[in-house]
Amino acid sequence: MDDHNKRVIETALLCAQEPLTVNDLSRLFVEDVTTADIDEALVEIQRTWDDKGMELVHIATGWRFQSRLSMREYLDRLTPEKPPKYSRAVMETLAIIAYRQPVTRGEIEEIRGVAVSSNVMKQLEDRGWVEVIGHKETIGRPGLYATTKQFLDDLSLTNLQSLPILEDAAPMAAAEQLGQAVMEFDPDATVETVVISEGDEAIIEVIEETTTVEITEEVSVEIEEVTPESDENSDEAK
Repeated sequence: MDDHNKRVIETALLCAQEPLTVNDLSRLFVEDVTTADIDEALVEIQRTWDDKGMELVHIATGWRFQSRLSMREYLDRLTPEKPPKYSRAVMETLAIIAYRQPVTRGEIEEIRGVAVSSNVMKQLEDRGWVEVIGHKETIGRPGLYATTKQFLDDLSLTNLQSLPILEDAAPMAAAEQLGQAVMEFDPDATVETVVISEGDEAIIEVIEETTTVEITEEVSVEIEEVTPESDENSDEAK
């Protein structure tokens, strides 16, 4: 692909308010441009931005530009508001859903050993990270929870197989893996940052290869330190 067409793709990605797929990008051109040409151009654009403060990444819903993790401390000075904090109860519940999905609320409670409050589930649903995708064919037909494409996008993941491989399948360990770098969320931010270290294969069957994932997107999750006692008290009622 010539330099002009690469500039067209680059400009579209920089101006887009949401990720663009290869199919979206192909509509930029009147002449026939193959998906292979666009894929090649995207890789070349990625290389061009290697030494810049922004990077081009491929996530679940397409391609987008975002700020690098190394730029976060400077960008944070423009938005001094403190991000919301997520308790261990929230992070453990999110980790269980991410690695065991689809899973019912009762199964989450069985794994955690405590009741899951409605407030915990509401926080995750309001954030757009989990949703009910169906119902289990058992007594009461409880809802089956799974993560969303928004969850993958916020963690800069292309699919569930990209989740970090856990060394410890315990809920607390899984929660710490997902929130290792602490997710700070700014609802008005157009770019996001999350860093994930390592994860676990024992808890999710679809992962076939061991991967260490470091993700840079401008959302970071801060795990609020709570004592076991306060966690049980806050998470007691269904």
